[in-house]
Amino acid sequence: MLRVKAGELDRMGLLFQRHYRALYGFLFHMTYQREASEDMVQTVFYKMLRYRGSFTGEGEFVAWMYQIARNVLKDNAKKGGKQGVHQDIGELADRLPGGTNADEHLEKKQANAGLYKAMEKLSDDNREILTLSRFQELKYQEIGQILGITEGAAKVRAFRAMQELKDIYAKMER
Repeated sequence: MLRVKAGELDRMGLLFQRHYRALYGFLFHMTYQREASEDMVQTVFYKMLRYRGSFTGEGEFVAWMYQIARNVLKDNAKKGGKQGVHQDIGELADRLPGGTNADEHLEKKQANAGLYKAMEKLSDDNREILTLSRFQELKYQEIGQILGITEGAAKVRAFRAMQELKDIYAKMER
Protein backbone atom coordinates (compact mmCIF):
# COMPACT_ATOMS: atom_id res chain seq x y z
CA MET A 1 0.00 0.00 0.00
CA LEU A 2 2.92 2.32 0.62
CA ARG A 3 3.91 1.88 -3.04
CA VAL A 4 0.36 2.71 -4.15
CA LYS A 5 0.51 5.77 -1.91
CA ALA A 6 3.79 6.73 -3.58
CA GLY A 7 2.11 6.70 -6.99
CA GLU A 8 2.55 3.12 -8.20
CA LEU A 9 -1.17 2.71 -8.81
CA ASP A 10 -0.70 -0.53 -10.75
CA ARG A 11 0.17 -2.17 -7.40
CA MET A 12 -3.49 -1.84 -6.43
CA GLY A 13 -4.19 -4.86 -8.64
CA LEU A 14 -1.84 -6.96 -6.53
CA LEU A 15 -3.57 -5.82 -3.33
CA PHE A 16 -6.91 -6.70 -4.92
CA GLN A 17 -5.69 -10.21 -5.80
CA ARG A 18 -4.31 -10.80 -2.31
CA HIS A 19 -7.23 -9.46 -0.28
CA TYR A 20 -10.36 -9.75 -2.41
CA ARG A 21 -11.52 -13.15 -1.12
CA ALA A 22 -10.99 -12.33 2.55
CA LEU A 23 -12.71 -8.98 2.20
CA TYR A 24 -15.61 -10.50 0.30
CA GLY A 25 -15.93 -13.20 2.96
CA PHE A 26 -16.08 -10.61 5.73
CA LEU A 27 -18.69 -8.52 3.95
CA PHE A 28 -20.76 -11.56 3.00
CA HIS A 29 -20.78 -12.88 6.57
CA MET A 30 -21.95 -9.49 7.75
CA THR A 31 -24.76 -9.11 5.17
CA TYR A 32 -25.42 -12.55 3.63
CA GLN A 33 -25.93 -10.88 0.29
CA ARG A 34 -23.69 -11.91 -2.60
CA GLU A 35 -24.30 -8.97 -4.92
CA ALA A 36 -24.20 -6.37 -2.17
CA SER A 37 -20.96 -7.88 -0.88
CA GLU A 38 -19.43 -7.75 -4.37
CA ASP A 39 -20.44 -4.10 -4.69
CA MET A 40 -19.06 -3.26 -1.25
CA VAL A 41 -15.71 -4.94 -2.05
CA GLN A 42 -15.44 -2.70 -5.11
CA THR A 43 -16.31 0.32 -2.96
CA VAL A 44 -13.67 -0.61 -0.38
CA PHE A 45 -10.94 -0.85 -3.02
CA TYR A 46 -12.09 2.40 -4.59
CA LYS A 47 -11.91 4.13 -1.19
CA MET A 48 -8.51 2.59 -0.50
CA LEU A 49 -7.27 4.11 -3.74
CA ARG A 50 -9.00 7.43 -3.16
CA TYR A 51 -7.80 7.79 0.45
CA ARG A 52 -4.40 6.17 -0.02
CA GLY A 53 -2.82 9.25 1.52
CA SER A 54 -4.36 8.36 4.89
CA PHE A 55 -2.39 5.11 5.10
CA THR A 56 0.66 5.88 7.19
CA GLY A 57 2.24 2.43 7.31
CA GLU A 58 2.49 2.62 11.09
CA GLY A 59 -0.35 0.14 11.65
CA GLU A 60 -1.04 -3.01 9.74
CA PHE A 61 -2.49 -2.69 6.26
CA VAL A 62 -5.16 -5.32 6.99
CA ALA A 63 -6.46 -3.33 9.97
CA TRP A 64 -6.69 -0.20 7.80
CA MET A 65 -8.48 -2.13 5.04
CA TYR A 66 -11.02 -3.65 7.43
CA GLN A 67 -11.66 -0.26 9.00
CA ILE A 68 -12.61 1.03 5.56
CA ALA A 69 -14.78 -2.07 5.05
CA ARG A 70 -16.56 -1.42 8.34
CA ASN A 71 -17.30 2.14 7.24
CA VAL A 72 -18.65 0.88 3.91
CA LEU A 73 -20.89 -1.56 5.83
CA LYS A 74 -22.23 1.29 7.94
CA ASP A 75 -22.89 3.37 4.83
CA ASN A 76 -24.68 0.42 3.23
CA ALA A 77 -26.86 -0.03 6.32
CA LYS A 78 -27.76 3.67 6.30
CA LYS A 79 -28.83 3.35 2.67
CA GLY A 80 -31.16 0.53 3.64
CA GLY A 81 -29.00 -2.47 2.78
CA LYS A 82 -30.87 -5.66 3.63
CA GLN A 83 -29.49 -8.53 5.62
CA GLY A 84 -30.31 -12.18 5.86
CA VAL A 85 -31.05 -13.25 2.31
CA HIS A 86 -30.56 -17.02 2.14
CA GLN A 87 -31.00 -19.51 -0.61
CA ASP A 88 -33.58 -22.19 0.17
CA ILE A 89 -31.96 -25.57 0.87
CA GLY A 90 -34.65 -27.27 -1.25
CA GLU A 91 -33.46 -25.31 -4.27
CA LEU A 92 -29.93 -26.55 -3.68
CA ALA A 93 -31.10 -30.16 -3.43
CA ASP A 94 -32.89 -29.92 -6.76
CA ARG A 95 -29.74 -28.76 -8.51
CA LEU A 96 -27.34 -31.33 -7.02
CA PRO A 97 -26.61 -34.56 -8.88
CA GLY A 98 -27.58 -37.78 -7.07
CA GLY A 99 -25.23 -39.95 -5.06
CA THR A 100 -23.50 -40.05 -1.70
CA ASN A 101 -21.37 -36.99 -2.39
CA ALA A 102 -24.51 -35.01 -3.15
CA ASP A 103 -26.06 -36.13 0.15
CA GLU A 104 -22.94 -35.13 2.07
CA HIS A 105 -22.85 -31.81 0.24
CA LEU A 106 -26.50 -31.17 1.08
CA GLU A 107 -25.95 -32.01 4.77
CA LYS A 108 -23.05 -29.58 4.89
CA LYS A 109 -25.14 -26.88 3.21
CA GLN A 110 -27.94 -27.45 5.73
CA ALA A 111 -25.53 -27.18 8.66
CA ASN A 112 -24.08 -23.99 7.19
CA ALA A 113 -27.58 -22.58 6.68
CA GLY A 114 -28.31 -23.23 10.37
CA LEU A 115 -25.09 -21.51 11.36
CA TYR A 116 -25.91 -18.50 9.16
CA LYS A 117 -29.39 -18.27 10.66
CA ALA A 118 -27.93 -18.40 14.16
CA MET A 119 -25.35 -15.74 13.27
CA GLU A 120 -28.10 -13.51 11.91
CA LYS A 121 -29.62 -13.44 15.37
CA LEU A 122 -26.42 -12.08 16.89
CA SER A 123 -25.95 -8.35 17.31
CA ASP A 124 -23.93 -6.67 14.56
CA ASP A 125 -21.00 -6.26 16.97
CA ASN A 126 -20.94 -9.94 17.92
CA ARG A 127 -21.36 -11.10 14.32
CA GLU A 128 -18.54 -8.79 13.30
CA ILE A 129 -16.07 -10.04 15.90
CA LEU A 130 -16.87 -13.69 15.13
CA THR A 131 -16.49 -13.05 11.43
CA LEU A 132 -13.11 -11.43 11.95
CA SER A 133 -11.83 -14.05 14.40
CA ARG A 134 -13.34 -17.27 13.07
CA PHE A 135 -14.01 -16.78 9.37
CA GLN A 136 -11.25 -14.30 8.54
CA GLU A 137 -8.88 -15.91 11.07
CA LEU A 138 -7.38 -12.60 12.11
CA LYS A 139 -5.26 -12.40 15.23
CA TYR A 140 -6.80 -10.72 18.26
CA GLN A 141 -4.18 -7.98 18.05
CA GLU A 142 -5.34 -7.18 14.50
CA ILE A 143 -8.99 -7.32 15.55
CA GLY A 144 -8.20 -4.92 18.38
CA GLN A 145 -6.65 -2.49 15.89
CA ILE A 146 -9.66 -2.75 13.59
CA LEU A 147 -12.20 -2.25 16.36
CA GLY A 148 -10.18 0.26 18.37
CA ILE A 149 -9.98 -1.96 21.46
CA THR A 150 -7.24 -3.85 23.26
CA GLU A 151 -6.19 -7.35 22.32
CA GLY A 152 -7.57 -8.63 25.64
CA ALA A 153 -10.92 -6.94 25.05
CA ALA A 154 -11.07 -8.52 21.58
CA LYS A 155 -10.50 -11.98 23.13
CA VAL A 156 -13.22 -11.43 25.71
CA ARG A 157 -15.71 -10.12 23.15
CA ALA A 158 -14.99 -13.04 20.81
CA PHE A 159 -15.45 -15.54 23.64
CA ARG A 160 -18.75 -13.98 24.71
CA ALA A 161 -19.99 -13.79 21.12
CA MET A 162 -19.13 -17.46 20.61
CA GLN A 163 -21.02 -18.39 23.79
CA GLU A 164 -24.05 -16.45 22.59
CA LEU A 165 -23.84 -18.13 19.17
CA LYS A 166 -23.71 -21.56 20.82
CA ASP A 167 -26.77 -20.72 22.89
CA ILE A 168 -28.71 -19.50 19.87
CA TYR A 169 -27.71 -22.53 17.80
CA ALA A 170 -28.69 -24.93 20.61
CA LYS A 171 -32.13 -23.27 20.91
CA MET A 172 -32.62 -23.57 17.16
CA GLU A 173 -31.72 -27.27 17.22
CA ARG A 174 -34.45 -27.99 19.81
